[in-house]
Amino acid sequence: MGTTQLETVPEPKYWHLKTVLGEALDSDFAVGEILPNERDLAARFGVARATLRQALEQLELEGRLQRRRGVGTTVAPPRVGVDVSTTQHEWPGAAKDAWQLIDCAVAAAPAPVAKLLECATDDEVHVVRRVRVTHGQSVAAELLYVPASSVPELSAIAGASGPVRARAVLRELQRLALDSQDRAVELGSARADDAKELDRLPGAPVLVVTTRYIVEGRPAAVSVATYRADTCRLTFGDSGDLEISDHPEERRAS
Repeated sequence: MGTTQLETVPEPKYWHLKTVLGEALDSDFAVGEILPNERDLAARFGVARATLRQALEQLELEGRLQRRRGVGTTVAPPRVGVDVSTTQHEWPGAAKDAWQLIDCAVAAAPAPVAKLLECATDDEVHVVRRVRVTHGQSVAAELLYVPASSVPELSAIAGASGPVRARAVLRELQRLALDSQDRAVELGSARADDAKELDRLPGAPVLVVTTRYIVEGRPAAVSVATYRADTCRLTFGDSGDLEISDHPEERRAS
């Protein structure tokens, strides 16, 4: 086969610089260390600042760098592994759970969530809000939707909302015998509330993981977790299970 036109195109200068910078990050900088300013970096590598910015943006997109308000550009920690296999049999809040409880409220389930829960759109559910933090930074935000029918013994003593109520909801879920989980993953864009929680700009790339928990053949809860795409990577456990759906109606349920 002859040489294609693409093969004759030289590598962009910023792409080569990205490779050089990546090697420097491995050898000269520690996780969390603040990089020198753009002027000093451009002088160090002998490039224009516009070329440097393109390289830095690419490294940020790949999760090697983080730009933090009021701090500057820092070396990112290793990406957090997000296990999306469907062989897990644990409720949220189980042992080794890396999430932190924030709040709990009672509200009507959004239509896509109601469909997954097989309940009416005006049915009120418990909405538990949690975040996942690593190296002092939020990398994921979750909304867990739990119908009242799944936690019938939930006491009103815990209050109508707040972390205490959230812990009570998760505690009641632990009493149920979890049959299975089904999970869907998609690439999305951060909405305003997600962006604020994750310290990102609206529209930043995110990974949305929707999990449905099944008890006695029926859905008992639905989790919609939004992960920063620049700090997280998907893993598939030992099963290696992966399902690709081409049905747009199954997309994001939040």
